[in-house]
Amino acid sequence: MIISASRRTDIPAFYSEWFMNRLAEGYALIPNPRNPNRLGRVKLTPENVDCIAFWTKNPIPMFERFSVLDSMGYSYYMQFTLTAYDNTIETNLPPKAELLQAFIEMSKQIGPCRSIWRYDPIIIDIKHPIEWHIEQFTAMCECLQSYTERCVISFVDPYKSLNNRYRALTNGEMTAIASGFAEIADKYGITLYTCAEEIELSQYGIKHGSCIDQQLIEKIIGSRIVAKNDANQRTACRCIESVDIGAYDICSHGCAYCYATSSTKTVLHRMGAHDPHSPMIAGHPKGDEIITERTVSSQKINQLSLF
Repeated sequence: MIISASRRTDIPAFYSEWFMNRLAEGYALIPNPRNPNRLGRVKLTPENVDCIAFWTKNPIPMFERFSVLDSMGYSYYMQFTLTAYDNTIETNLPPKAELLQAFIEMSKQIGPCRSIWRYDPIIIDIKHPIEWHIEQFTAMCECLQSYTERCVISFVDPYKSLNNRYRALTNGEMTAIASGFAEIADKYGITLYTCAEEIELSQYGIKHGSCIDQQLIEKIIGSRIVAKNDANQRTACRCIESVDIGAYDICSHGCAYCYATSSTKTVLHRMGAHDPHSPMIAGHPKGDEIITERTVSSQKINQLSLF
């Protein structure tokens, strides 16, 4: 079973204590996003969990926990979204210079292979033209070149929940970004991938990627796995199936492009209900919920590894 921690919220930044408590107790209760009266029970033992895919914009609270994860026998990798936007877009993040140093420290602890850089979403507007992105991406590649092997990019989607705050990029804008980024990334030895993008950019050496990536996971765990594409994601998504243990509306980074939060008031209310000792990431079970077993057996193929 692959654990996603999490597409819905930043567990490393805000809920690392809760997460480690869940591993220690061996399970978590996950609310159904569409029906809070239904909970999924997920076993989180090393026997069930083949790999953990973390998603974060601030991994610093996890630094003291990597060695604990290792000693408990868990395999994992970190997907660190790190852009050059200021606090008018990413409101409550630490300064970018601090986050760049955090990426370097993270990589020193877990290695470049498991340190995935996400430069997304790419927004084009008056303040952030193509030239600005290329300039910022160049500076960041220079800083991170020895600390990651891959960078994942995506272009902003004008989700209805964002009230059309950002427009979709044109094909010309996407190819201009792609050609510029590809030249820079190649110079610094970083492989580029797209995330859930239909546009074909292979002519620039950019591959269609997946955040829950079968080949990467197999490399990290040293074993083949049985995997199917995740049918619950967007059409262009190439991720394999995983179990997400997060919840919506419990992240206070305040990113203007975020699809996982509905309002500041809701976020503050739900985060205020967090208890690191609860089996749920937000609040406690009321006791009358319908609980369904969501655990998936290990997907490892029992044969000698080729890695």
